[in-house]
Amino acid sequence: MEEKNKLDFKKIKFNVMAVVLIIIFCASIAPVSLQNDTFYTIKIGEHIIKNGIDMHDPFSYHDLKYTYPHWLYDVGIYLIYNAGGQPAIYASTIILTIILGITLYITNAKLNKNRVLSFLLTIWTIYLLRDYIAARAQLVTFILFVLTVYFIEQFLATKKKRYIFGLIIIPILIANIHTAVFLFYFVLYLPYVGEYIIHLLSNTKLYMNNYKIKKLKKKLKEISNEEEIEKINQKTNELEEKNRLFVERQNKRDEKAYKIKITRNDNAKYLIIIMIVCILAGFLTPLGTTPYTYLVKTMQGNTTKNIAEHLPLTLITNVNYMVVLVVFLGILIFTDTKIRLCDLFMLGGLTFLTFYTKRQETMFFIICMFILNRFVCEILDKYAPDTFDEAERIMTKIIGMIITITLVLTICVINYKPKMDDNFIEESNYPVKASDYILSHLDIENMKLYNEYNYGSYLLFRGIPVFIDSRADLYTPEFNEGVNIFNDFLDISGVNTQNLEEYFDKYNFTHFIMYKNAKLRAFLDRTPDEYEMLYEDEYFCVYERK
Repeated sequence: MEEKNKLDFKKIKFNVMAVVLIIIFCASIAPVSLQNDTFYTIKIGEHIIKNGIDMHDPFSYHDLKYTYPHWLYDVGIYLIYNAGGQPAIYASTIILTIILGITLYITNAKLNKNRVLSFLLTIWTIYLLRDYIAARAQLVTFILFVLTVYFIEQFLATKKKRYIFGLIIIPILIANIHTAVFLFYFVLYLPYVGEYIIHLLSNTKLYMNNYKIKKLKKKLKEISNEEEIEKINQKTNELEEKNRLFVERQNKRDEKAYKIKITRNDNAKYLIIIMIVCILAGFLTPLGTTPYTYLVKTMQGNTTKNIAEHLPLTLITNVNYMVVLVVFLGILIFTDTKIRLCDLFMLGGLTFLTFYTKRQETMFFIICMFILNRFVCEILDKYAPDTFDEAERIMTKIIGMIITITLVLTICVINYKPKMDDNFIEESNYPVKASDYILSHLDIENMKLYNEYNYGSYLLFRGIPVFIDSRADLYTPEFNEGVNIFNDFLDISGVNTQNLEEYFDKYNFTHFIMYKNAKLRAFLDRTPDEYEMLYEDEYFCVYERK
């Protein structure tokens, strides 16, 4: 009893230390400066509070239809901003990052029964995600996807109803918080369903024999002829013997399997039913069929070919991803570790998606770290079973705690130090002073302003009608028939056409705002009789079309 109390105290002490350090580390990772999507998020939330979801864009001057793909998150961010301004947005980002970190740690520890490795992998995962941590809807969906994997794994292990409830609630939340990833939710089911189907196919002969045995036993109850009864019993015994030999061979094959483990879990058939039910969750939103069509329409357009995070991943330029991939390949190639078939499907599928579009590396880091945890635990359980128990014992002693805390706090300081002088709105990225000039000197109700993609959201945040902003899909024909604003912006900003004036006439531009080093500026400066520079600061300039 005394030994058990000591182990429980050690466990509590480690968990408290791990959670506190994860909280501090997550706070150090969260960015101070607001990201461009955050600006339109605040304004859309405000618009919804005042006008409801009218499926119409109120911020550009093009009179476009808008689907409000993360309306619930927009409303939440606006309420936070309305309550405390930009510091409140920063605080909310810290809180959501902390929730993500703690959720990763608890899920890792629950699924793999290892606290030390779960703590280390959680810190590493949050570090790998640092470029994607921002006041955007994806930060919430990161948390929801972690919980999805946890609920799936726990349901398969226990069949408890509370996990079904969680799996049904999550797609409803995603359909309203971040519609663009609604279909991705079901991707997380596929590895488990795939393993179950392959198990069924590999055992078809066994199931067919069982069916025949069942029919023979049913027939046995209907006859009284002793000769017929003897024949049926003999046939039944033959089939049962075949099944016994089949199972015996299968068990030997599984024991000798070099890499892949195929496990039978009858709960997976209920998982298929849950997945089908969850598909209907997309209708529980005021957006109509948007959860089912948004991603498809986005993939049909060309925005994914021109926005950095949507482009295919180039391995040589993504060192973090390359390191993680090498670790997985090293374990799979150079150790005798066996991988569950569902884990192989998950690892392979997310690797493919990541190479297809860079932004999916977030899902790779988040989900595949659970698999990496399982790999390392299996290796050490086989060759050094006491490693993590000993590590936890050392880390919960005074000296071990001091060393652990010091190391993590040092990393936190290194992460936070470059952000100490950051502002909530960086004037080098967003036209703060130029917007002041526009609002005080120009008639924003009647002007048609050309602006660039990266800071359009800030302009509409300031109440200035925009030509384009980072809601890229809004400006494409897939979402607004006949609209090619996104393509036209690419041509204008890159000066990729000889007929710039035709574009200017098409949109009736009266004014232009751009970075000082924009390519378009050189064109405007060549014809000072037609374009006059009204304003210039360290980063931006404003022109008028005479």
